[in-house]
Amino acid sequence: MISLPTVARGLQTDILGISWALISFQIATICLGVVFGRLGDIYGHHKLYGFGIIMITASSLLCGLSQDVLQLTIFRFLQGVGGAVIQSAGRALALESMRQGTEGRAQGFMATAHHVGFFVGPPLGGLIIDAIDWRWIFYFMVPFGLAGIVLTYTRFANPIRSGPATHSQRPSVDFLGTVLFIVLTAILMLLLDQRAGRALGIENRGLLVLAFAGTLWGFLIHENRSPSPMMNLALFKIRTFTLGILGLTAATMTHGLVGFILPFYLQDILHISPSYIGLMFLLPSIFTITLATASGNITDRQGPRTPLIAGAVVLIITFVLGSNLQTGSHWIIPTIVLGLSGIAGAFFNTPVQAAIMGAVPREHRGFAAGIIHTVFGLGHTLGISAGKFLLTAAFQSYSGIPGAAPTPANPPAFVFAMRFTFMAGIAASLIALLTSLKVKN
Repeated sequence: MISLPTVARGLQTDILGISWALISFQIATICLGVVFGRLGDIYGHHKLYGFGIIMITASSLLCGLSQDVLQLTIFRFLQGVGGAVIQSAGRALALESMRQGTEGRAQGFMATAHHVGFFVGPPLGGLIIDAIDWRWIFYFMVPFGLAGIVLTYTRFANPIRSGPATHSQRPSVDFLGTVLFIVLTAILMLLLDQRAGRALGIENRGLLVLAFAGTLWGFLIHENRSPSPMMNLALFKIRTFTLGILGLTAATMTHGLVGFILPFYLQDILHISPSYIGLMFLLPSIFTITLATASGNITDRQGPRTPLIAGAVVLIITFVLGSNLQTGSHWIIPTIVLGLSGIAGAFFNTPVQAAIMGAVPREHRGFAAGIIHTVFGLGHTLGISAGKFLLTAAFQSYSGIPGAAPTPANPPAFVFAMRFTFMAGIAASLIALLTSLKVKN
């Protein structure tokens, strides 16, 4: 994200043009996670993971070589495809590489690795831009990708068993179901992310709702009739699987909401410098890195319910504190809000992922991993979309100006709207708590 202005200038485009590179990557990762998870169940996660690393390495090199924004957009889409493969196959492989009863530790390691990258990436990217050139942000990934390719394919001598062992046991690929699911997810993204809709010239939300409803109807009918469905709807009868997805969606929404609203409050109401805000926003990752494996160990010893409840309770406290922020609050209070959101994520996300992955039969773990990846993307987008809607509605109500956009130029109205939005976050946190109470240990 920090490289976008520099990349835009380097490719002689504007913010709208460079946003296509973000949108194409987002569409690929969210829409294809479940698809590649299911393909991993059929063909083997190890082989698919190798394909993903090759894809992301090659596309990173091509992104660095891009001569215009169209090329960058195409190559970022391919990079998103590789990312979707790695996320889905990687979770399944992490689970299968650990012994029975250590599912929590496996997901804890995955969460830690993810947030280490998030923690190191922005400052490293800024350093590369200042010292060399923006293209080296992409080139820098290539040697790591090559090392990953070597390590992955040397494992073929003794691969992790994943997916059906023989061709005779292998389910067929549900091509129509796959296409319908991709279209369904893409329409849902356009409904949730108005930026993507505007970029594609599709802003008629009524038409999008009708398209979504029609595609969903066709998808459900086809999947119920298919002998080898892309999405086995019977899995949603597993209580822990379904409750875990609902809880993860609610929790991910809250994190998207916090990340969307707080920067405006910190910079425009409390007048904190952007560089200091950047340091403050490292807190959630720090807590996730330090606590995710501990949460996984508790999950393995006591089951997922205890850390899930603890994470949901901390999430509720986070939003109660956020709903009491004032125009003159000390900066330490929103800093605590950020820190608590990281603690909540560490204690909630690790056990809920372990519960979701552990609830399904082994031959559907890739699908479950894909669902987790998709829920993270859609839930975060839904949180931002809900935050925009609630913030706008509350701002207009307080200011008495119909059609007014929420702006920190009116601090009392903005803070009132922010507090109202945080109260809605309490409701989402309660959903996460209720699903946690019902999850089977």
